[in-house]
Amino acid sequence: MSSLHDLYHRYGQSPWLDNLRREWLHDGELARWVERGVRGLTSNPSIFQKAMTSGNAYDGQFASLLADGLSVADAYWELVLTDIGGALDVLAPLHDDSDGVDGYVSVEVDPALARDTQGTLAAARALHQRIDRPNLYVKIPGTAEGLPAIQAMTAEGRSINVTLLFSLERYAEVIEAYLQGLEACPGDLSSVSGVASFFISRTDTEVDRRLEAIGTPDALALRGQAAVAQGQVAYQLFTEKFSGSRWEALAARGARVQRPLWASTSTKNPAYPDTLYVDRLIGPHTVNTLPDATLEAFTDHGALARTVDADPDAARAVLARVGEVGVDLEEVARQLEDEGVSAFVKSFDDLLASLTATADRLVEAGR
Repeated sequence: MSSLHDLYHRYGQSPWLDNLRREWLHDGELARWVERGVRGLTSNPSIFQKAMTSGNAYDGQFASLLADGLSVADAYWELVLTDIGGALDVLAPLHDDSDGVDGYVSVEVDPALARDTQGTLAAARALHQRIDRPNLYVKIPGTAEGLPAIQAMTAEGRSINVTLLFSLERYAEVIEAYLQGLEACPGDLSSVSGVASFFISRTDTEVDRRLEAIGTPDALALRGQAAVAQGQVAYQLFTEKFSGSRWEALAARGARVQRPLWASTSTKNPAYPDTLYVDRLIGPHTVNTLPDATLEAFTDHGALARTVDADPDAARAVLARVGEVGVDLEEVARQLEDEGVSAFVKSFDDLLASLTATADRLVEAGR
């Protein structure tokens, strides 16, 4: 078995692929990743921007949709849903074989709705209704405005991937929204699933920038440690919240834990090991979604060991020292959330602009 298989079968962590391209559905590349041990897939506006603006794999369907009278924006969603449907097909057998633990594909609501609770609710419902597959996750940003939507969708029995998490405080609120949603959901809960996506590398990028600005030896010595430490402390919060009498009552109705998902796990600083955010966050009931390059790197030289809860006291001590030298992690989280929302909105807007230009080109070419 490959190291990706070992991650799950020996350590309980599910490696997912953080990428999707139409060519991978047609040439079998996604199926080969699943054979190698990938157990799910995530997408976002930035991923679709890269996929749709390179090559011409989407031109035929796009031209047909435009000829049918669809707007560029509506055509975009049809392109997305075609790709998501293909990925759902590839991963459906794994979803069945794992009894609903894995085999999920995530698609994100319009990122412009991140501060709009009612808009997010409507968009999430629409995606679930249009796709209506048991292995679909709809991604909702873990903003303050997203919390009521997460709770409501869970209460309706819909499976959600909470994205763009950067702080322990917000993570605790996301867990509470999930638990309250389960408690409000009638009947058997075994078909409801969820993950909460902590963005890892972006935290180190911003914390390191602030540590370098402080410039003291104590501050500089903490570079490259905050993101992993925060993930490890988040795992402790996960184990605490999904235990005890409250959780046991839900588990008796078939409820599944909302697994922590480590996202943004490619290292941004070339001075750090390229598998840093995999090696240090391995443990049961977790997911790590990785770009294909990071999956290749981990397969080649990743370190297999249970690390996410190896020393929780040390992880808490790192976060305490980061605060002591002058870095406000809550302020960092607010900044990264704003930047994350803005980046996805920009990717979405840039993609629509590119598709509009493609539409013009296709018209000129007589298509």
